Amino acid sequence: MNRENKPGVRTITTNRKAFHEYEILEKWEAGIALLGTEVKSIRAGNITLGDGWVDFSKDHEAILRQVNINPYLYGNIQNHEPQRPRQLLLKKSEIKKLSEFVTQQGLTVVPLRVFIKGQRIKIEIGLARGKKLYDKREAKKAQEAARELERSRQK
Repeated sequence: MNRENKPGVRTITTNRKAFHEYEILEKWEAGIALLGTEVKSIRAGNITLGDGWVDFSKDHEAILRQVNINPYLYGNIQNHEPQRPRQLLLKKSEIKKLSEFVTQQGLTVVPLRVFIKGQRIKIEIGLARGKKLYDKREAKKAQEAARELERSRQK
């Protein structure tokens, strides 16, 4: 069964740009420390992952940066900042492992999708390596070939 189709899991948004720009090596599921108006805004679908990335601080924290959560439409004066840094909730061993990959091997960690699992808002992050231009071309050719094959099967 596909992870996105599990009962009780509802995908809010996906970062299609990340799958185009990067080769995803591994995936992790993490929680996010959010404010009340951010939760309401995410549940309404007002989140953009496009330019997001994960930073690791010296005191072993994973920080989600450049992810835009639009202000809640019905919020008051205490509404949140759209692009504030948000802490990711991961185990210390996972943070250590990811930060070692980033510092030693030149990889990066990007957000892939945001989903609701039960009552919790979760984010799927991926350890990624940047694609070269020729890799992007090859991926595009393979995608078009698969699409043509599917069309021919349907006829």
